[in-house]
Amino acid sequence: MIHAYKLNGFNIVVDAASGAVHSVDDVAYELIGLFDEKIRDGDDPGTLLGKSAERAEIASAVACRYGIMQEDAQETIDDLAELHSEGLIWSEDPFEEAASEIKMKQSVLKAICLHVAHGCNMDCEYCFAGKGDYSGKSGIMSAEVGKKALDYLVEHSGTRKHLEVDFFGGEPLINWEVCKEIVAYGRELEKKHGKIFNFTLTTNGVLIDDDVIDFSNREMGNVVLSMDGRRGTHDRMRHDKSGGGTYDAIMDNFKALVAARTDEDARPRSREYYMRGTYTAYNKDFAADVLAMADLGFRETSIEPVVTDPSAPYALSEKDLPQLYGEYEKLALEMLAREERGEGFSFYHYTVDLTGGPCIYKRVAGCGVATEYLAVTPTGDLYPCHQFVGDDAMIVGNIYEGITHPETVEIFTKGNNIYTRDRCKDCWARLYCAGGCAANNFHSNGDINKVYEFGCRLHRRRMECALMMAVARVERENMENNAE
Repeated sequence: MIHAYKLNGFNIVVDAASGAVHSVDDVAYELIGLFDEKIRDGDDPGTLLGKSAERAEIASAVACRYGIMQEDAQETIDDLAELHSEGLIWSEDPFEEAASEIKMKQSVLKAICLHVAHGCNMDCEYCFAGKGDYSGKSGIMSAEVGKKALDYLVEHSGTRKHLEVDFFGGEPLINWEVCKEIVAYGRELEKKHGKIFNFTLTTNGVLIDDDVIDFSNREMGNVVLSMDGRRGTHDRMRHDKSGGGTYDAIMDNFKALVAARTDEDARPRSREYYMRGTYTAYNKDFAADVLAMADLGFRETSIEPVVTDPSAPYALSEKDLPQLYGEYEKLALEMLAREERGEGFSFYHYTVDLTGGPCIYKRVAGCGVATEYLAVTPTGDLYPCHQFVGDDAMIVGNIYEGITHPETVEIFTKGNNIYTRDRCKDCWARLYCAGGCAANNFHSNGDINKVYEFGCRLHRRRMECALMMAVARVERENMENNAE
């Protein structure tokens, strides 16, 4: 399977199974399209690209259309045949038969999400966590529960050396002293068991102070900062408890934390952060919100479409897709322009490594929900991930007894890969998203293997933009090298 599209003056062809990305001229693009029609109808690509009658007819038609010699068209077809023989276009998918086995091996725990606070000092309108208390399941995690959760992680991590722990909420900073105590306990476990913990903090920023900044720089490998972009956008959805905006309450805090994390002299070792926003029907021009973050000096950015009840006034719908597609393209073009001016910044969904990236194991098996990753509530209950917390039907156990509902875990171990999803097998972008989010599928369709199609369509557009940017960078580098 291939996917061919035009964007920003480039003709781009993506081979789904191999991940090869080709930037081609108009003649090659036309030839690829004509051959692909026949291949989709069942013709064998190797035979078709060989000395077939269809090949000669296609070469003649394209040569006539573009006013070139038929020999030149034939030469381009020879190039396509060589790419096919190398497994770089119309390649066979070697992963489907092994997908179930790969998924079953994804069973050793490596990460937990600690819900240290089912409560929040904000009142965001779109909060998936029921305004932070998970629809009435409020609570604050004790240090004892947090330590027991780390014990559980170590006990079930097998030979894994590197382990991930996320401090999540609600708002974790309302339980900050416990977070610090849990980290200290984790450092003791490292020495005892030969493990390495990477801690992450997700915060709305209201309670950030010097202690949070200093401790996070010492101990947190990543800090996720919740911000929706422009002041008006942010304040419309991210309220305090009295209904007022929170932009002014967080901005200086975020700037101070980011400045400290990016100060090479002040930090002991590399520390990451990123801004994480949400866009809704109220800011369908979300590219301006990402650029607003960059203009404030934040170089690591992200913004996600809201996932909510379709009846919500801020919900996105299919009729919004053309505008949203345009915003992703607008953002990509502006990012390229800023890169050329030496003002580049990162956008999470446009970070694509064409030479490496996630291993094929990860791409086929997906995110590891319920297998490699679990969420822990303030009382010690275990859920497949943070987005399932609060749904009693999805509880899988607790940190004291372990997995008490193996039948729920089995939903994820026997399914939940890119070949069990109802539409992934025939999607060109399947190896770029690893099947998408199981929680979004479940909450929108009641089945982890029925894809959240609205999200898929947006992700495919993001990937088109990301791959175009990668092509543009290569082209720019080639031009600079040729000019030397």
